[in-house]
Formats: sequence, structure tokens, C-alpha cells
Amino acid sequence: MITGGTSGIGAAFARRFGAMGYSLVLVARDEKRLDDSAVTLRTRYGVTVETIRADLNDPDACRRVEEYLAAPENAVDVLVNNAGFGLPKPYPHNAVEDEERMLDILVRTPLRLTHAVIPGMKARGRGVILNVGSVAGLLPTGTYGAAKAWLIAFSESLRVDLARDGIKVLALCPGFTRTEFQRRAGMDVSSLPARVWLDADRVVDQALKDLRRNRPVSITGWRYTAYALAVRHVPRAVAAKMARSRTR
Repeated sequence: MITGGTSGIGAAFARRFGAMGYSLVLVARDEKRLDDSAVTLRTRYGVTVETIRADLNDPDACRRVEEYLAAPENAVDVLVNNAGFGLPKPYPHNAVEDEERMLDILVRTPLRLTHAVIPGMKARGRGVILNVGSVAGLLPTGTYGAAKAWLIAFSESLRVDLARDGIKVLALCPGFTRTEFQRRAGMDVSSLPARVWLDADRVVDQALKDLRRNRPVSITGWRYTAYALAVRHVPRAVAAKMARSRTR
């Protein structure tokens, strides 16, 4: 199952798992894009593709996805928590309701979906949980970065707790990635040089390599790897000054 599976990193995961022969379940809000994505994946890879139209900010819709994950007959062996969005302004210049919606989708949703899928994975003695975080979670970068920091810490804790059950957990920490994320968030990224941008397929490639290597966190590209290493060792006051923008 891939949340936010019709665009960006989620769509890249769908293509990769489809090419590997996995049956897919895509979760997204846009019914037409879900249908179009399903047709393309079925045609290209010959795999089964189910779709669930759900706005995961809606508790009832989220509950439907949880029920699907918990149902023994569905046997979801891989969960990709990818759904998310950002906001155009730093806190507290966005409406507090928008901040709350973002926190719900970045924290509450993966918490609930992961809670729903784990019992079945434990019963089968196998499973993979991939949580799409951000390098923004490594620095003090407002509420978006704070939510991603939670997701990274959550993933690393789960990885230890679930290892004995045969369940692998990986946090992805991509930097600026060419997706719809920045446009939807209303972010002006026109001044960013081409060299900082990542491709979604490359992010997925690196994640699957790091999953096989049993690493806790996946960071794509030497620039972002060096960046992550640097921020771990500089004083937090310096790290705060480095945090000039939110990334995905």
C-alpha cells in the first residue's frame, strides 16, 4: 500500500514495486488520477492494482484505510507512508487550522496506519514499513520539519522494536525532489540551482538499496549525505541558521 501513490515519490514507488511484480494498493484523494494510475500500472506491469479514494485528513476516510490494512485477507506486506503536504509560510503565519491539518497528515496518519498494519505483519513474520520523511526533519525548520523529525524518530524506534518480528522499517530523508510538492505548497524555488534537485526514481532506488542494507535512514545524494552529517555535529544554534528553507 502506498499513500499519496499517484504523484511524486509515491508514484515512483508504485512504478518500482509494479516492475517487481507486487500487487498494489494506491491511496489518494483524486479519483481520476487514481483510475489513470491504476490503468497505466496494470498495462505496463501486468499487476493487480486496487485503489482507495480517501482524504486521509478525514478521520472516517483514514479509518477505512486502517480497516483495509487490518483485514487478514488483504495481507499488506509493504506500507509506504508517503502522503503529505507543506505550507507556504513559516509558523505562525499560516492559519492554525492549516497547521493542524498538516500535522495530522504528517504525524497522525502514519501513526494510525502503521498501528493498523503491524499485527498482520507480526502474524506473518515479515513486513516492510517505509516512512517518507525529509532532510528538513534533521534541522529546526518549523512545523513541517518538526513533524518530519517525529517521523524519523518514530521510524528508528520501530525499527528496533519490530526487528525480532521480521519487520523492517526505514525512514527516507530526501532533499529537494522534483515533484508537485513545492507547487502545491506555494513555495518559490525558482532560485534553487539545478544541482540540488533530486529525481523521485533516484530517491526510491536509494531507499530500496538502504532497505537491503538494513540501514535506519535513507538519504539520497552526496550533497544531502554530507549536509546530514554536518548538522549532526554543529551546535544547534548554527544548525538553526542553516535551516533557511523547508525541503522534501
